[in-house]
Amino acid sequence: SMKALKGGLDFVKDDENINSQPFMHWRDRFLYVMEAVNKASAATGEVKGHYLNVTAATMEDMYERAEFAKDLGSTIVMIDLVIGYTAIQSMSNWARRNDMILHLHRAGHSTYTRQKNHGVSFRVISKW
Repeated sequence: SMKALKGGLDFVKDDENINSQPFMHWRDRFLYVMEAVNKASAATGEVKGHYLNVTAATMEDMYERAEFAKDLGSTIVMIDLVIGYTAIQSMSNWARRNDMILHLHRAGHSTYTRQKNHGVSFRVISKW
């Protein structure tokens, strides 16, 4: 992250498949990444950020991760479409209440959009 941010990017993001694996626990990743964001901001004098993926199996876990990201100074969190529409709306409400930017990654959209005969156009999903 730091090399990309110091090299001129304003934001970088977690891969949509990264949430919390045994070899890369979410809390450790958030700490490491935000340290890099803060160092890059200090080195460049510019606002920098990282889309921290808070996607998890439960709303409680996503809220915990989002709160931790906010406490670390992050201004943006990311969720994946596969969490479902109710969870997306809940995270959207959380982001508004907490003055955070919420990035929705389209991960998993093909489960809805792949079939042209009975699927849902991604244009419809993206407007939701």
